[in-house]
Order: sequence, then structure tokens, then C-alpha cells
Amino acid sequence: MFSDFAFDIFEKSIETYHIKDRVDQTFTNPYPKDEVGHLLYKKNWIDTVQWHYEDLIRDPQIEPKAALELKRKIDASNQERTDLVEYIDSYFLKKYQEVSVKETAVINTESPAWAIDRLSILALKIYHMREEVEREDASEAHRSACQAKLDILLEQRKDLSQAIDQLLEDIANGDKYMKVYKQMKMYNDEELNPVLREKKQ
Repeated sequence: MFSDFAFDIFEKSIETYHIKDRVDQTFTNPYPKDEVGHLLYKKNWIDTVQWHYEDLIRDPQIEPKAALELKRKIDASNQERTDLVEYIDSYFLKKYQEVSVKETAVINTESPAWAIDRLSILALKIYHMREEVEREDASEAHRSACQAKLDILLEQRKDLSQAIDQLLEDIANGDKYMKVYKQMKMYNDEELNPVLREKKQ
């Protein structure tokens, strides 16, 4: 199943990141560029780094200059994340381009890659919640509460994985079709963000 394939890659990315556990570490992709695994690994790596950016920016003692630099890194990361989702959807569009779409086919509420994006984030939630469950310096009450949350996250993984695999099967059978809507983010564009446009003049 594609969801299991993707989740395994996400786990590999997360575990590799946490060997050094630094947002500024060098990124190396173990998957060939012409394989979808390359896109999935890079996508999760971006998510993982951004997860830790979000931790850092919430430090109540952070200096304003450092917070601004982090905010800009988060904005850039969000743009790169969106680009990767669109690349993954392009992979699916090409994969299913020869499918004969049935007249009764309907479009899904989200594309395959945006569902996979949620699976990537879910992999991060599971990893970090499991860390809390296994924390030796935490109270029993804390570990117990986190175990209950982890159980829910694992159930979400099962449900989301089934939904992704069913969607891909429906697309492959012509029962559903997909479109890629470019996100058209405006805040990084000098022509669309009025603040940036004014500074440019």
C-alpha cells in the first residue's frame, strides 16, 4: 500500500533528523531523484525541520531579531512544503494520466498529495508523542496521558492511511479524478503582497 510505503520513508527521515537533532544540519536525500521516494523524504524533512523551528520560536526568552529570522525561515519552509506537495501531485497525475475516467467519476475534497502531507505531519506527532510516553523523567500521570493521546494518533494513522489508499485505488479505477490547484500563496510575492510591493518601489 502506498500509505505504508510513504510512512516508512517519513519515519526514516524523522529518525535520521533526530540523530543530530539540529535545524541547521546538512540535508542528504538517500533516494534517487527520479523516484517518488525522493520527494516524500524531502517533504518530511522539511516538515521535521519546521516542527523544530516552531519549537524554537516559542521560547519566551527568544531575542526579537532571532524570532524575526526564524519567522522568515518558517515562511520559506512553508513555501517549499507547498511546492513539494504540488510535485508529489504531479507524480500522481502522470502515473494515472492513461486512466479512463468514468462519466460518474467525482473529484475528492483534497488531492492525494495533500492527504499525504497530513500523513507526514501525523508521523511527526506520533514520533514526538511516543517520546513523551517513554520519558523517564516524566511523571506517571504525564506518561499515561500521553499514551492515551498516542493511541488516538495511531488510530488516526490507520484511518488516514486507509483513506489515502482508497483514494488512489478510486483514481486508478476511474471512479475519482484529481486536479492540482496551485496554492498561489501571496505573502512571498513582491507583486501580490502590498507591503513587499511598496518596499520594492
